[in-house]
Amino acid sequence: MSLELRQLNESQLQAVTWSEGPLLVLAGPGSGKTSVLAHRIAHIIGSSPDARFRILGLTFTNKAAMEMRERVYELIPSVTDRANLTTFHGFAADVLRQHGSHLGISPDFSILNADEDRSEIFSDAIEYAIQRGELYTEQDKALLPLLTNLIEKRVREKDFERRIRDTDLAFKLASLSQLYRRELQQHNALDFPLLISLACDLLSDFPAAARHFRLVYPQICVDEFQDTNLSQFELLTALVGTDPSGLFVVADDDQIVYQWNGASPERIEDLRKKFNMSTLELPQNYRCPASIIEIANNLISHNSNRTKQGLPVGKSNGKGSTNAIRALSFISPEQEASWIAKDIASLPIEAREFCAVLGRTRNLVEGVANALSKSGVSFTTSVKKNEFLSSPMKWLHSMLRLANARGDREQLRKACSAFYDLEGVKLVPKDVLAASSAMGGDLFRAFITEALARRSSLDSECISLLMVPAQNLADRMQYQDFVTKSFEWFDVLKSNQQSSATAESFTDYNEESAVWHNLCDSICSRYGAEDLSLNILLQELDLMPKQAPPPPNAVRCYTIHTAKGMEFDHVYVVGMAEDLLPSYQSTRRGATSKEVEEERRSCFVAITRTRKTLTLTRSLTYFGYPKRPSRFLTEMGLA
Repeated sequence: MSLELRQLNESQLQAVTWSEGPLLVLAGPGSGKTSVLAHRIAHIIGSSPDARFRILGLTFTNKAAMEMRERVYELIPSVTDRANLTTFHGFAADVLRQHGSHLGISPDFSILNADEDRSEIFSDAIEYAIQRGELYTEQDKALLPLLTNLIEKRVREKDFERRIRDTDLAFKLASLSQLYRRELQQHNALDFPLLISLACDLLSDFPAAARHFRLVYPQICVDEFQDTNLSQFELLTALVGTDPSGLFVVADDDQIVYQWNGASPERIEDLRKKFNMSTLELPQNYRCPASIIEIANNLISHNSNRTKQGLPVGKSNGKGSTNAIRALSFISPEQEASWIAKDIASLPIEAREFCAVLGRTRNLVEGVANALSKSGVSFTTSVKKNEFLSSPMKWLHSMLRLANARGDREQLRKACSAFYDLEGVKLVPKDVLAASSAMGGDLFRAFITEALARRSSLDSECISLLMVPAQNLADRMQYQDFVTKSFEWFDVLKSNQQSSATAESFTDYNEESAVWHNLCDSICSRYGAEDLSLNILLQELDLMPKQAPPPPNAVRCYTIHTAKGMEFDHVYVVGMAEDLLPSYQSTRRGATSKEVEEERRSCFVAITRTRKTLTLTRSLTYFGYPKRPSRFLTEMGLA
């Protein structure tokens, strides 16, 4: 047995070396499931050094996918050509890049990663239809969430009438769906829901494409399966087909907290039955002190129909086991937040980045963040960032997108706006558009031409960039030199800042340029710098959030949903009161409702992030109303 496998306990080793068909691994928090997945992938590769097949590793977030890659690369550094470790959306993009032509999709499509971009496209589609005299109204723009829900539930347009009682509404939604897809096609774009849904359609409707991926990926490893929505579940089952022998799935139904996004407690059982999967549990917890494992078990045992019947103490980490839990009440939310801030401030500065303040809602967490700020304690909140916001990075990203999609007017608008911020030279999009008519509608070339026509007003580094690297990008799609020279131009501009306006353009630039390089390095490590085309680079960037990593020594102030999958030495759960956790909306559904059970799972997730100490706090009032202690405190045995 290799040294790496000797580090595994008996259950983990059994999972890693499993060879008796499809396997469902039920793994609680802190049970080493990521390590098991990484060792499983490394074991398969190590056991088949001369094989040509690849392993597909699927998970939900880019952070989780990156962690999976790092773990596997540590075990087998040369794994990149044998494993594709990605998200469901990343795999769907790969499917559509390779075979999307069957559905009329160009391989260089862009991905809309922000709700506002989707809404804008949807609104444009309706506006054009209204201008053509079609019977739509401004109010129809509010139907995008309903259409999204149908897409994610894999309802095809011809079946809308069977799912919606209002026949007129069903007919209108089917028509709007066609309008929206046509508008997306004109922009050569896809959104996140369609990315998964169209990949499902392709694998289901074109057997040859499905056979290709089954030959390439006979071994499929899935992490956090409990978070799948119906589209993702169908994508997996369409990929697996009738031979599930290489399917390896890790899940925990006690951590399902995304029912609003389509996750379902029944999906794990549906998968197990569909593929007749064997089941193996990872019972030991290596993260939490024994006392926290005890209250977690007490809490989650109140949920019915659980796959696992307990979270055994197993081997606790031994840290903070004495007095690991505090449950405190305060007169007001302000007093609650102030006490937490003072308690954290009493810790050594270097310990603070291992502290997390968790709450069900952002408002609760922000109250503590404000108190931390007043106490002089550095903190960070997690705000999803889909786009670069500093002018230099906005210009670079929009120019690359424009080079990849020469008729994209939205990217032209962004490039012109950012260029004015950087050089003070105003390029009017409609003038560039007019100039492009003599270039076959090539907005990228027209931008270069219009900018160089004003060279007397441009910095010499900018002229050099537009003269050669930009032309090479326009002619031969050679983007690497364009990127390098762009950063050299940005550095010159930054060092020569003459005004507050110029300085404002570089707000967050250092942070965003570091994020850019980190993301690009990660993408290059997967695809190889030599083989990485511009359209793949852009698609992968579209799939990834753009926020920077937390600063050192900063307390993490996160919602419970954001903290899922993380762990911290010291966890503070704020707002442990009825109508907050569980929420008022869930309790209205009844004490045994699926909504209350999901709230209980959220609380379970929060407390099991803990490595050393857990502090549960509540106020006697919130928003001017008295609040009773959360029922979950009683269920844990703490009230």
